[in-house]
Formats: sequence, C-alpha cells, structure tokens
Amino acid sequence: MSTTIRRWVLLFAAVGLAAATTSLYIHYRILAQPGYASPCDINATFSCSDAYRSQYGSLFGVPVALFGVLWFAFVIVLVAVASRGPAPVQESLPGYLFAWSTIGLAVTLYLGYAAFFVLREFCVFCLVTYAAVIALFCLTGVATSIPMTTLPRRALQDLRLLVTRPVALIVAVLFLAGAGSAIAFFPRAGQMPAEQPTATALPKDTRSDFEQYWAALPRQILPVSNDGAAVVIVKFTDYQCPSCSRTYFELQPILAKYQAELPGAVTLVSKDYPLDKSCNTALFQTIHPGGCTAAVAVRLAAQHHRAAQMEEWLYSNQQLLTPATVREAARTIGGVTDFDAQYQRTVEAVQSDIALGQLVKVQSTPTFFVNGIRVPENGLQPAYWDLAIRFELKRAGKLK
Repeated sequence: MSTTIRRWVLLFAAVGLAAATTSLYIHYRILAQPGYASPCDINATFSCSDAYRSQYGSLFGVPVALFGVLWFAFVIVLVAVASRGPAPVQESLPGYLFAWSTIGLAVTLYLGYAAFFVLREFCVFCLVTYAAVIALFCLTGVATSIPMTTLPRRALQDLRLLVTRPVALIVAVLFLAGAGSAIAFFPRAGQMPAEQPTATALPKDTRSDFEQYWAALPRQILPVSNDGAAVVIVKFTDYQCPSCSRTYFELQPILAKYQAELPGAVTLVSKDYPLDKSCNTALFQTIHPGGCTAAVAVRLAAQHHRAAQMEEWLYSNQQLLTPATVREAARTIGGVTDFDAQYQRTVEAVQSDIALGQLVKVQSTPTFFVNGIRVPENGLQPAYWDLAIRFELKRAGKLK
C-alpha cells in the first residue's frame, strides 16, 4: 500500500470514527436524559433522535453507533500495527482492509436501506459514516493486488509473525478487551440511573421548569376515545419489550392515585405495536417473536374479563415468552379455550393498532402520548409522570 493511499485510509477512518463517536454520544444522551434535543435534529426528515430510537438504532440493546466506533478504530489500529510489521504483513494489509471494508459496506447498505426506504428519516452523522465506509471500500479495493483467495492462508501466517512481537500482541489484547468491555457495559435503554428526583423531593423551581418544558411540546390529534377522561395516556406497547414492562409497573400506582383522587379523570389506553414481523409488516425484521401472540392473548382474555391478569403475567414473565408459552398462559390465566380459532380475527384488530402506530410514526416501544403530546422515549420517571398528569388536569380545569 502506497504512503498516499495509507494516509487517505487513515483520514477517512478518522472522519468515520469522529462521526460514529458523536452519534454514540448523542445516543447516550437520549438514553440518559428524557427530552434531550439532539443538535442534529434538523427537521422531520433529518432527525438523529428518531433514527437512534428506531429498531435499527440498536442491536441487542447496544447502539449501532458503538459498533461503528469499534469498526473504524479497528481500521486505524490495523493500519498502525501492520504498517510497522514485517514485509509479508504489509503486503497483505490492503487485502485485510478490503475484506473488512466489504463487511462494513454490507452493513452500511442494510442501514442505508432502512433509513431511505423504511424509516425515511436520516441521521447526518450516520450519513457521514456511510460515506467513510464507501470511501474505504473503494480505496482498499484499488490498493489490493493479492488474490483474495489467499487471504485466509496469509492471515494465519501473519498472525504467527505478529504474536512474536510484544507490542503488536499488547495492542491486540488491549483493543479486544476494550471492545468487549464497551459492548458489555454500555448502558441499555431502561438501565440508565434515574437522574430525576422523586415527587416528594421536587423543589418548586423544578416543577416550574418542567411545566414550561411540557407546555412548549407540540400536540397532535390521535383518533382515540377519551371516555370522558380529561387526561388520556396512549401507550403503544409490545409485551416482550423490557421498557414496556418497566413503565407498566411504574404507572400503576400513579394511575391508582388519580383514580382515587379524581375517578375517571385519567385513563390509560394501550395500543398494540408488537415488534414481530408476523403481524407487523412495517418491520424489516422480527425483534420479539412472541409479540403478536401476546397481543392476541390479552385481547382474547379481555372477553373473559381477565385482560389485566393476562397483561401482568406477560410483563412479569418476559423471559419465558414464546408463542407456545403465551398460548398456554392464555388458557390458564386468561380463560381462553379457543385461541387458534380466534387468532386470525383478533390479529386483524392488532393490525389496526399497528396501522395507527404507523400513522403517528411509532418507531420503538413503548411510545407514549399524553393528550396528544409525544412523551420522550421509554416514558418519564415517576415524578415527572405525576407532574405531566397534574399539569394536564390543571389545563382541563380539574385541579387548581
């Protein structure tokens, strides 16, 4: 690899690393700070926040941006180590980079398809990383002169050479340890420490700040009956979604308090949005394979006045959920004896909720709306749920 191409490779890798690192930081802030406004949220089309919150923004709970950081970092480490290695290693370097770039290009094409054709929303920093990957693929493809079929044999030989060099071995071990730790310990959605105080500890200025923030949020009309309630909380949910479970149990005591205080003034309307492609065709892939079955189970249990018990069981036993276990629970807990016979008719009702979710651009679960205000991803901390409901009750004249 010529010095000029090596410099260009390092430049594009550095640009991609900077963009991926910025994306990762923004994704972290979104997880850590409900209501955080990303600086790259330009409009409805160019919105980093919506892209990160979508099902394509994370893989097994780990932000895709983190994998981007590691991918570009590996390019830089590989160039730095191999360029100072023996002549055979330097000769193979373009081939290694081309193979690595081919993998990166495949992922880029997948994410690009999701952004352009599924979400129709774009992240500026993501577009920069896509461009950097494509540039690296083209550069290393031009620089590669060895037959790619010889790459596995060369890799084994070069590894034997590199492990005899202490510096190369130490760099490799440190990189692998750092990458593994970053993936293992990066905070997942729903695992961030609660930075917001409890309701009893909220000082007056905090309440005032929140009310100003809440009052400035846009509202939209959802075709959902309020049944006479002054505050309607709409929750698009997936019974296998961990954050859906957490918010279910967090909201119960708050809703019970207002039911005792102002009966019928506050209502929660659950809408199904299972992340299961078997009934949700808006998805590119299935994330929760029991999602559709669980949604049907709750609806059928409601016919036997057992919906609440069914919901609680599903949210409490998410690790056990499969289509088979859900069917059995529907029988034993929901009193449903004709699950299969009613499945098709009922799943069509689930798909009506999914269609509504698509209409209001639901991209992750849970997605909440309070009187038409879209709540930050994964809901609010309990203290702020209380403040939001109280604000809406005051606005409706139910409280002073």
